[in-house]
Amino acid sequence: MTLPGQLFYSTQIPVCVWLVSKNKTKTGKRARNGEILFIDARKLGYMADRTHKEFANEDIDQITKAFHTWRGTSDEAYGDVQGFCKAAKLDEVRNNDYILTPGRYVGLEEVEDDGEPFEEKMARLTSELSEQFAKSKELEQQIRQALGGIGYEF
Repeated sequence: MTLPGQLFYSTQIPVCVWLVSKNKTKTGKRARNGEILFIDARKLGYMADRTHKEFANEDIDQITKAFHTWRGTSDEAYGDVQGFCKAAKLDEVRNNDYILTPGRYVGLEEVEDDGEPFEEKMARLTSELSEQFAKSKELEQQIRQALGGIGYEF
């Protein structure tokens, strides 16, 4: 499982947690022989302060639900969630040279199509960006004048 950065006070980087189990025979409603559960939780959590991230109860519930449904100890059936979790077969891991980065297996989450054609969207966004650049130059000039007025020219 990959966790988001800034979750621990001792490091700012994302971390991985590995839960290892030899017994993957049917312990509940499903057998997990030949499977590895990958969870990518980097997008979960919220900033508790300017340097530290925490999980909300909903985030913890989402992770534990994925684990327990995969394990077969939940009443619900397990299903892969694009961009969040995937039960990969050992052959798939072998074909990826045993790289155990969850993002490689879970993929990217589905993005909803907003219905705006790409060309129109790019034209709109570049127009907005151009306006913001112009406003930025105007604000920069005002700041320079204000600093110059109090004797701090550069």
